[in-house]
Amino acid sequence: QVQLVESGGGWVQAGGPLRLSCAASGRSFRPSRMGWFGQAPGKEREFVAAISWSGGSTRYADSVKGRFTISRDNAKNTLYLQMNSLKPEDTAVYYCAADQRSAQPTSVMTGYDYWGQGTQVTVSS
Repeated sequence: QVQLVESGGGWVQAGGPLRLSCAASGRSFRPSRMGWFGQAPGKEREFVAAISWSGGSTRYADSVKGRFTISRDNAKNTLYLQMNSLKPEDTAVYYCAADQRSAQPTSVMTGYDYWGQGTQVTVSS
C-alpha cells in the first residue's frame, strides 16, 4: 500500500524558513514526478512546486519563485520543500503528491495519483 507522509510543518514568523519533508513508502513504489500543493483556509488546493524523477526539471508557482526550493532524495524516497522568506499568505495545509505515469513535473492535480494527508504551515505577521 502506497503512503505519503508529510512532516516539518508548524508555526513560523514572517520572513522565517521552514522545511517540509514527504516520505514515500510502499512495496516497489518508486514515484516518478512529485509535487507540493497548498490549501489555504476557505480556498481551493493550489499548485506550489513539482519535480521530475531525476530532479533535473522543476516547476514553481509564480507566488513562490525565488523563495521555495523543491528537491528529492530518491535513495530515501523522500521529497522536500525548503520554504524561505515566508509570508502570512503562505499559510496553508501543504500536501505532497506523487505519480508513476510520467516523469515530467506538472502543476495539474489530476497528474498525481497519490496524496499525503497534509501538514499545516502557519505564518504569523
